[in-house]
Amino acid sequence: MNSRLALLVVLALSLSPVAQAQKKPTPPGSKPTESAETIYRNSALGFRYRIPYGWVERTKEMQEGNDAGNGEVLLAAFERPPQAAGDTINAAVVIAAEKSDAYPGLKNAEDFLGPLTELTTSKGFNADGDPSEVEIDLRRLVRVDFSKALNYKLTMHQSTLVLLTKGQIVSFTFIADSAEGVNDLIDRLGFSSLKSKKK
Repeated sequence: MNSRLALLVVLALSLSPVAQAQKKPTPPGSKPTESAETIYRNSALGFRYRIPYGWVERTKEMQEGNDAGNGEVLLAAFERPPQAAGDTINAAVVIAAEKSDAYPGLKNAEDFLGPLTELTTSKGFNADGDPSEVEIDLRRLVRVDFSKALNYKLTMHQSTLVLLTKGQIVSFTFIADSAEGVNDLIDRLGFSSLKSKKK
């Protein structure tokens, strides 16, 4: 396998049925506050992600065995531990970065969608519509959506946003049990203003 696709394989593995877990009911009246959330910040690439309250981070485990020279997993967070079996979709966020020069001829984020789509569909996912352009905090990203029916009542939804910046391809992959759930996870992504500097 081509080493430059290693991170895509990591992302695809996070989408397999092993990434399912049982949801625990939230006690009534125990809605977490904004301050209870953990915020992952990446100042080098200028983005932040608000990890939902109670999620487990598995970034270090997903980085093991990866060649950081080709790329790395920046953040891997799951609603429940990925190894826990269950009968519901385990929502997840996986953010990875690869050097853009690992893909000869790559000139923009759209050029990365071919390898991404090929790998994701090889894992049994179907593309949901055409790729689209999204803007978050004045940053332009491309988005591609996929889904995979796991059984008659469970469908896994995945959206990946791709950003080409500072010689890096940054992929933001969101997994949930519905398109609305994916959109809720995407809403937690933010970018630093280019004008904001230390005072």
